[in-house]
Amino acid sequence: MAPEARIKVFLKTSATALCAGAVALSSFSLGAEAARRHYRSHHHHLPELPAAPPRALPYPQLPLPLEIPGAQYLPLAWADVKGWGDDNHLAAYKTFRASCRPINAQTGAPEPKALGASLGEPCRVAKSLELTDDARAKTFFEENFAPLRISRLGEPDGFVTGYYEPVLEGSRTQTDVYNVPVYRRPSNLFVRGYKQDSVSLPNKGPVYRKIGRRKLVPYYDRAEIEDGKIAGRGLEIAWLKDPTDLLFAQIQGSARIKFDDGGTVRLNYDAYNGYPYTAVGRILIERGIIPKEEMSMQKIREWMAQTPDGAKELRRQNRSYIFFREVNLSDKEEAVGAQGIPLTAGRSIAVDKSLHVYGTPFFIEGELPIDSERAKTPFHRLMIAQDTGSAIIGPARADLYFGAGQDAGRVSGRLRHAMHFVMLVPKSLDPTTRGARLPVPDPRPSEKIAKLFPQTEPAKDKPPAELQSKSETVAVAGPVPLPVPRPVIEPVQEPRRPVKNRSHRQQ
Repeated sequence: MAPEARIKVFLKTSATALCAGAVALSSFSLGAEAARRHYRSHHHHLPELPAAPPRALPYPQLPLPLEIPGAQYLPLAWADVKGWGDDNHLAAYKTFRASCRPINAQTGAPEPKALGASLGEPCRVAKSLELTDDARAKTFFEENFAPLRISRLGEPDGFVTGYYEPVLEGSRTQTDVYNVPVYRRPSNLFVRGYKQDSVSLPNKGPVYRKIGRRKLVPYYDRAEIEDGKIAGRGLEIAWLKDPTDLLFAQIQGSARIKFDDGGTVRLNYDAYNGYPYTAVGRILIERGIIPKEEMSMQKIREWMAQTPDGAKELRRQNRSYIFFREVNLSDKEEAVGAQGIPLTAGRSIAVDKSLHVYGTPFFIEGELPIDSERAKTPFHRLMIAQDTGSAIIGPARADLYFGAGQDAGRVSGRLRHAMHFVMLVPKSLDPTTRGARLPVPDPRPSEKIAKLFPQTEPAKDKPPAELQSKSETVAVAGPVPLPVPRPVIEPVQEPRRPVKNRSHRQQ
């Protein structure tokens, strides 16, 4: 073969070998990369994509000036508050000033509720005003408060009952006549978050009986206590004639016990045994024993006196049991409420402490059977929240305090009535004033934009299909959805083709 031909054959063979090597190397590289991806996908979690940040609102989210769970409100003008001008505002002002004493004396952080801090402003004003004129007292409330109609969500009115301080006959020692013990708080009664010697433990929430140093079990209920579970421990403050007297003293939360020697002991609520209050009157209504329209405390007493065995069973339906403490008050002073100050007959009310703040004024208007059981006496009075009770639950629920003795008991015992509630809100929390400072939201989108984002899911309150227009399109007020991130697609490894060895013949 000629030298030129040999060189051509050599170059051609070398080029063919280089191409085959390049193909083999590229196939190996692709296979290795596919293997690495397969390993990562099966042995290592892919990093999670960060969540899309929430869209910013076109206007700021400002906190509401007043929020009471489960309540609805309606701002009013003073001229729209029925009976406002007919009340004795000076008497209400004196009761409000009494509530201001503990409010002005607060040194720590105010209550978390909105009213907890705002009541300090009108209380500071009242501290320097010794008013003796009814007109000036009326002006004080109008200048420092705004009226706000309040009720439970979906209901037009509130609900009131009455309470009083019973005056009972008793003995310092147990006798055949006086054999119903009035107990002070036992030392083994425990409430989480409170020391065992704290004054006036809460009347809601769990209560435990402490066994040893660590074990806690639910405390005894009324039946167990009446059967003597805590008897003989020196807890008896006094002894009464009738267990019904004790039951109603516990319902009222305070009592005066007069002894044969002329002495008197004043009792106030101190703790309860952890069981929810059950109204015995409601049980009698449900059993058809006393009609609802005739229900009163006097009717309950009469039935219990006539059926002692039934009275015992009825009492035990209310598993709640109240323990008392002695207070140093004279017979001329009223009972002390949960705010820690003496109540004012006809002006103090008990409210739901989980929703309201002591010292809040409430104007209550309607008709009540004050003069007699069938009377409809107009009642429009400014009351001050100074007490609480386990049965007082809701934003427009109040227990009206009527004082001490049988007359007060007769009036309060027949109150179970719907009434209008107007809460006096300090001007700093006036929702109308605060609402005027809120920015106006952006205008509604145009019809063209609304058609681009039609409603895809039927609304809950959507009318029947036959009532809707076929061409009706409802725009969805919501953020524009972000595109779905691209999926990670793993490459599929193709099977490698075998490389055939070709023989190069010399020519």
